[in-house]
Amino acid sequence: MNGEEFDELVSFFDAMARTTWLKEIHDTLKETTGSWVDKEVLDVGCGTGRLLLRGAEEAKRLVGVDLSSEMVKASIQQFFYHELSGKSEFVVADAEDLPFKDETFDLALSTCVMFLLPDPANGIREVNRILKQDGMIAMLNPSEKMSQETAASYGKERGISGFERTALLKWSNVSTRRHRYTEDEMTALLQNLRFTEIKHKEVLGGLALITTAKKEQNS
Repeated sequence: MNGEEFDELVSFFDAMARTTWLKEIHDTLKETTGSWVDKEVLDVGCGTGRLLLRGAEEAKRLVGVDLSSEMVKASIQQFFYHELSGKSEFVVADAEDLPFKDETFDLALSTCVMFLLPDPANGIREVNRILKQDGMIAMLNPSEKMSQETAASYGKERGISGFERTALLKWSNVSTRRHRYTEDEMTALLQNLRFTEIKHKEVLGGLALITTAKKEQNS
């Protein structure tokens, strides 16, 4: 998909970010990344900016990039509403070609994005470039267990219905057509791209993985 195609889905993705299941994942991801105090934080594929809001009061600077100009506009409006425009910036950009200097950010987030790329390694490599020494990447990706069937079963067990169920099934459908990872596969990918301290946390009953890693320090 290109940016224009995502432009038409702003309302859907904003509503998806407010579903119970994705809000829980965002809360877990924020908790996993620890304090954002005095950190410069980048969200690659920021959507409508709701993940960045979780650490907005702590962070020194918050930057979001998205392929969709309408998503970027929605994020700008979101942060204006919360009176956080002064410490935030949102720009239209490709995950594989980020418009930032080397070693700019302390933390880079990416949820529901890297697995969509033709070659996720290209996006992760670009994140490595813009991270400071010892900076952290935190990603959400579907695991090898994700499918329409397993997502439907998980939704039924949890009593997920209506739009929340629809959003979960759409995400699972896209996942099966793109990239899914085992913990070992994601670890190998990150090690090849010079990340260390790689950790995984299962979410959605094991259907997805939150992965964190540190940029390898130059010796």
